[in-house]
Parts: sequence; C-alpha cells; structure tokens
Amino acid sequence: MTPHGFHQLDLNLLRVFDEVMAERSLTRAAHKLAITQPAVSNAMRRLREALGDELLVRHGQGVQPTPRALALWPAVRDALAQLQQTLAPNAFDPASATTTFVLAMADATASTLIPPLYEIIEREAPGISVRVLPLTTRDPRQLLEDGEADIAVGYFPAVLADLTAREQSGDVVGFESRRLYASAYICVMREGHPLAHVPLTLDNYCQAHHMLVSFSGRSFGFIDEALASLGRKRQVVLTVNQFFTAGRVVVGSNLLTILPRHFVPVTGMASSLALRELPFHVPPVHVDALWRHRGPQASAGDWLLQALFRAAQNTFPSAP
Repeated sequence: MTPHGFHQLDLNLLRVFDEVMAERSLTRAAHKLAITQPAVSNAMRRLREALGDELLVRHGQGVQPTPRALALWPAVRDALAQLQQTLAPNAFDPASATTTFVLAMADATASTLIPPLYEIIEREAPGISVRVLPLTTRDPRQLLEDGEADIAVGYFPAVLADLTAREQSGDVVGFESRRLYASAYICVMREGHPLAHVPLTLDNYCQAHHMLVSFSGRSFGFIDEALASLGRKRQVVLTVNQFFTAGRVVVGSNLLTILPRHFVPVTGMASSLALRELPFHVPPVHVDALWRHRGPQASAGDWLLQALFRAAQNTFPSAP
C-alpha cells in the first residue's frame, strides 16, 4: 500500500479485520460488532482491495487467514488496543489486571482446557487468577444468575434449545453461548475385559455391567436415552460424578463406561484401557461456553472467552 492509499483507507475496516481474525467467522464477528454479516463481508472486500491480498479463505464453517493476514494482525491488534486504552482507560488490560475469574466445568473439560488456558494466562495476564468449580448440572443458568461462576463450559443441549426458542419468540434472553469444540464418546473397558477382544455388539453391550458418569447423580444419561429410542437398556450398577473416577474404576473391574475420546490420553491409564466404538449411533457432544449478558466488566469477560476459545483451538485445531 502506498502512503496515498493509506491516507484513503477507512480505519474502521481494521476493527472489522481484527474481530474476524479473532473469531475466524464472519457471522460471529458481525454479532460481536453488532452489524450485519453482509456489512462484515463488504468491509473485508474493501480491505482486500486496499491491501491487494485475499486475507481470508473459506475453511469448513469459518475462515482461515492467509500468511499476509497473520503477519498483519498483531500490529493491527496492538494499534487498536493502544487506541482503546487512550480513549477508554478503564478497559480491561490483561497485562496489568488482577481479576479473579470463576469457571464451572467437568473434570474431562478442565483437563482439556485448563493446561492451554493457563499457558495463555501466564504469558498474557500473569496477575489474574482462575478458580474452577465442578459442574454438577446440565443447566448452569442458576449458577450463573447467582454470580457463582462467570462462565460455565459443558454440554448444554436443552439449555441452548430453550434459549433459541425463547429468542425466536421475541423473549429477552439473558444468556449468551459460544461453541468451543465437539467431542465424541467412546466405550471404555480394561484391556483384559472379556469384551475387549471380540466385536462389541448391541446385545453384548446391553448385557454387560455399566458405570454411569452423572454430574447431578441422576441414574439415566444420554446413552440411556439413545438406547431407549432403540427399545433397549443397559445395566447400570455404579454411578459416579467424575470421568477420571470412572476411568480409575474401569481399570480394575469388569465394568464398561463411556468417556470422551480426547480425555482418555490424559488419564495416564490409556495403556490399560481398551476403546471400542459404540454399537449404536450417538450424536457428537458439543462443548459450549455459557454466560450471562455482561455489564461493566464486559471487556474482562470478553478476554476470558477469547482465551478459552484459543485454549480449545490448541487441542482441537478444527474447532469452530
């Protein structure tokens, strides 16, 4: 770009570019900027023409930056951050912040997200602290409403369906969500289990003894729902509230359990476990962040959400 070209550049385009780079999605960037997706697309088109580079290419459900975009983004982000600090000095500054964040999530989710999240915190926000609470429900709205947690992370299909329905009917919805990653569940047993070296059929799966992981203590989970739709049921003889506990019990017993596939390697017990695909269809489990609409602390919450999303991408590069 020539000096004359820079003088003619609409600097609002750089703010759109920054948001698209952070979200890797035109739709989510539009939502964060409170403008329409066509407006975001138009802004990116104008910026591409000004810079002479594609900047973004389609990738799955989102977009992937070009090498030029990746090279430009740090400078653009730093410049926007400096401008924001000048114009709005009370904005959240991770480098100097001493905020405490509270997250609610299950042990398998924490084992996935907390290590890369802490790396981000240590590098970018060394003064903040994070407390992780055990997630004991599939509907954490009351937990968030009471201020006991800033963000809940987990599998909340019924909650998200309810929020979508209420929003479509015109109700005021006080919560927001963002997809972090998708996970698949796998049947897990000890390496010497009688079913470890034979095909896992629906019949022998249902005839085996099972352990259920239930955060709330309910004795009926989504696996049981899937089996009920087939007119089948399994024999649940033990219910625990942590995935790690389930893995530890399975190693020394003839019980079967269900664990997130990505969680097995971090248990430290993978070499003692046999993994088998389920003999019936179970949809992927989508892990989402859920939070209340924020007030004055919006910038701090936005930073935490972005850090969680980047932590998820560390483990799941194809995360949305």
